[in-house]
Amino acid sequence: QVQLVESGGGLVQAGGSLRLSCAASGGTIRWHAMAWFRQVPGTAREFVAGITPGGSSTLYKDSVKGRITISRDNTKNTVYLQMNTLEPEDTAVYYCAKAYSTAPRRGIDDYDAWGQGTQVTVSS
Repeated sequence: QVQLVESGGGLVQAGGSLRLSCAASGGTIRWHAMAWFRQVPGTAREFVAGITPGGSSTLYKDSVKGRITISRDNTKNTVYLQMNTLEPEDTAVYYCAKAYSTAPRRGIDDYDAWGQGTQVTVSS
């Protein structure tokens, strides 16, 4: 069973940047699509970005396109989320997830392993 651990969250001013990391252990993620989701208390968890196993194809939530980039290093069993030009609306707990398949999808039911989340807070 793969375990995922996120890190890199924190408090940043609007316009700033953060880089989140998701380290996998207990198995390899190299054959699976991976994704980042986020959740604000009281709301549904939403898809932010996804990436295919080899990293050649990505998928993004429309509102983050051009500001956020997902990448992966399969040699390190790690996925990253580079977030630039952050906005207060990006404030949430960010979760890393491993897909059942090779295609990143927007639905939470397409993922079978989740990290514990890392808090990102963007002040105005």
